[in-house]
Amino acid sequence: MRRILLALFGILAPGAAFAHTGIGAHGSPFASGLAHPFLGPDHFLAIVAVGLFAAMTGGRARWAYPLAFVGAMLAGGFLGFAGAGLPVVEPTILGSVIVLGAAIAFAVRPPVLLASAVIALFGLAHGYAHGLEGPELGGLPYAAGFVLATASLHLLGLGIGFAIGSLGRPGVARVLGGVLGGIGCAAGVALALG
Repeated sequence: MRRILLALFGILAPGAAFAHTGIGAHGSPFASGLAHPFLGPDHFLAIVAVGLFAAMTGGRARWAYPLAFVGAMLAGGFLGFAGAGLPVVEPTILGSVIVLGAAIAFAVRPPVLLASAVIALFGLAHGYAHGLEGPELGGLPYAAGFVLATASLHLLGLGIGFAIGSLGRPGVARVLGGVLGGIGCAAGVALALG
């Protein structure tokens, strides 16, 4: 298990720093939107982490965290699509991987409302990045694709969390959180040095 996690870390860390380089049209606008969260390691990791964090927190968090992310992501997508300026988007996206990974690794359980607000901030930044590409990639069909992909990745994170919970192995989730946070930190260093 440790070797697999280290290999995952080595493969994804450098790419997370450059997640928006070369992401272009992948067929139809809907397919482009669907592909975007899967092709940007920063998006993929943060979105799965929201689901995992929600599952590990339990209760209302299981639906509140993913809904907060998706709702704010849609708002951010429309801001990006409209060309509005939003500062520090890429650092916020990268920070989302680090913060969510750390929250999982250290089993942090903040109030659901507070965590939802922070997750919504992350969703806003992720959506803005998606929305910047929207006009050239097809607008609403593109947005529908990235919303569907995001919801699917949240479900993946929830499923991983539920599986870990059913096995009675919360330490596995904490290790995954540490790997996520480590990938985010390594990507931040790569970006700063690059």
